[in-house]
Amino acid sequence: MAKSVVGVDIGGDTIRGVEVVNPDKPEPVIQRVAEVPLPLGSTKRGEVLEPNTIAASLKELWRVGRFRSKDVVLGMGNQRVLARDLTVPKAPLAQIRESLPFQVQDMLPVPVGDAILDFYPVSETGSPEGPVVHGLLIAAIKDAVLANVRAVQLAGLNPIGVDLIPFALTRVYLPAARFAGTHALAEIGANTTTVVIATDGVPQFVRIIPSGGDDLTGALAVALDIPVEQSEAVKRWIGLGGRAQTPDDIRAAATIRDLSAELLTSLRNTVNYFIGTRPDTTVSSIVLAGGGAQLPGFPEALQTQTGVPVLVGDAFSDAAASRSIRREDIAARGLSVAVAWGLATGSSAA
Repeated sequence: MAKSVVGVDIGGDTIRGVEVVNPDKPEPVIQRVAEVPLPLGSTKRGEVLEPNTIAASLKELWRVGRFRSKDVVLGMGNQRVLARDLTVPKAPLAQIRESLPFQVQDMLPVPVGDAILDFYPVSETGSPEGPVVHGLLIAAIKDAVLANVRAVQLAGLNPIGVDLIPFALTRVYLPAARFAGTHALAEIGANTTTVVIATDGVPQFVRIIPSGGDDLTGALAVALDIPVEQSEAVKRWIGLGGRAQTPDDIRAAATIRDLSAELLTSLRNTVNYFIGTRPDTTVSSIVLAGGGAQLPGFPEALQTQTGVPVLVGDAFSDAAASRSIRREDIAARGLSVAVAWGLATGSSAA
């Protein structure tokens, strides 16, 4: 029987799952897709606060999605996860990972004992002291990871891996086959914006910006003195001004532009920092993902800010799906289940 796994993305208000057959093959196949709402307050920025409540939601997800596999890959990628450049003397990867607690304490906001550490090698070069390995230090708060794993276990499922969400997104939005060279991915979620810069599909740089679409919606509601639900509708329709017709529309668009300026600046500065530290590298494009990518006028504004071509990404353009999955269903849910899809396809390396 073909092997299948389920990528599970625990968000702020929903939990999503994508079951994939043959995830370690060149062409994994989407078998089933589902999402269910989460009880208010059970998570915070992707971190499980109430494991028993999330376990019940996971059971409901399995019932709704009719998932057959109990093997699960979880994602971590909120502000409880840190990714930083790290260069170490060349050594076997197992040895590098064992040495991390002695090398990175000054880079962490918490004691080493409170973090789970990993190293993702990117390239090798020489130095006066000998060959070195350049890569990414990945550090996650141990309690946050264990709470998510515990919820999965309470649901009777088998967590086979925990992956970094930026890596999962890179796999499905910036595959080397479609994005040769160096490209940036900016995934604008509800509470955070994830930036990954990859060369030939291999992540070189990761930053998580603590701002997202919900922050803009909330600030707009306050500025216009309207309910949050109405603010979300105004944001999605008016955007940065292309559809503004009435004086109220124009005022709303101006407010949205003002409120979007900080995120646009952060994205520009992040890309510029990467280029500044790697002067021989050119970022060929910025691929937008997440709900924030749908804000009318945002791609054009980001292209103006950065001077880099900007396009809206498609995580499922190369995806193979079983006959039971309609392509229009995947298209309709693409933004919300892209993380779960990326987690499932990376299970062989998790």
